[in-house]
Amino acid sequence: MMKNYYGSLCTEMYEILHQNAPQDELDFYLSYAEKGMSILEPLCGSGRFMIPFQARGFDIRGMDLSTEMIAKLKEKAPDAIVFQGDILEYISDERYDYIFISSGSVSLFTDMEMCKSILRKMKDLLNKGGKFVFAVDTVADRCSDDSEYKTSISVKTKEGFDLILKGKNYYDEKTHTQFSPGIYELYDGKTLLQQEQMDFQTHLYELGEIEEYLQDIGFTKVNAYASYDKVIAENNQAEMFLYECSI
Repeated sequence: MMKNYYGSLCTEMYEILHQNAPQDELDFYLSYAEKGMSILEPLCGSGRFMIPFQARGFDIRGMDLSTEMIAKLKEKAPDAIVFQGDILEYISDERYDYIFISSGSVSLFTDMEMCKSILRKMKDLLNKGGKFVFAVDTVADRCSDDSEYKTSISVKTKEGFDLILKGKNYYDEKTHTQFSPGIYELYDGKTLLQQEQMDFQTHLYELGEIEEYLQDIGFTKVNAYASYDKVIAENNQAEMFLYECSI
């Protein structure tokens, strides 16, 4: 069971629930894009942000570790340029004008030394004057602790099967890690067809926590927003912080 890896059942549920990007979030990331820019979306998943960028004529490339997610993306956009693999192992001579990581996905890197390495990697992949924009989950998004697995989501697949997610949560105060292990189960009536476990973990940030990392890495200007309307974050009440980083 890999940490934060989107397997086949997880990917199928994600596609059913999150096929399209929320418009306000999409508009936020689009606001930084200009024609002629070279754009990279690490952790692009099944393409709910990348595909709208591509449809608008932007020069965008994507990257994701999950072969299942990449396969879904290629089904929808066969000509999309995507790389499958670990973000830290990505090697390219190309530099980008704009890099974004959407949906709080930076919070998936709960090993803080690894997270710093990834942030440094993003900085190194930028052209001079480029921007890196990303979101993190915050302590305001903490879930209640559960001792038992409970059914949290149930959806119907296109084949008419029942796909359910059983999950529980535990928050570690010391490390600010939200542990949310899940069990995905696919049923035909009462017959279990497939089961998949996911070790889902996120780091929940406080305001000011990641800013120091970003400055140490070499970003010369960092703005922290509390909403997609680019309202400056002032406290920990927002469930997501959005960072705009320049070099």
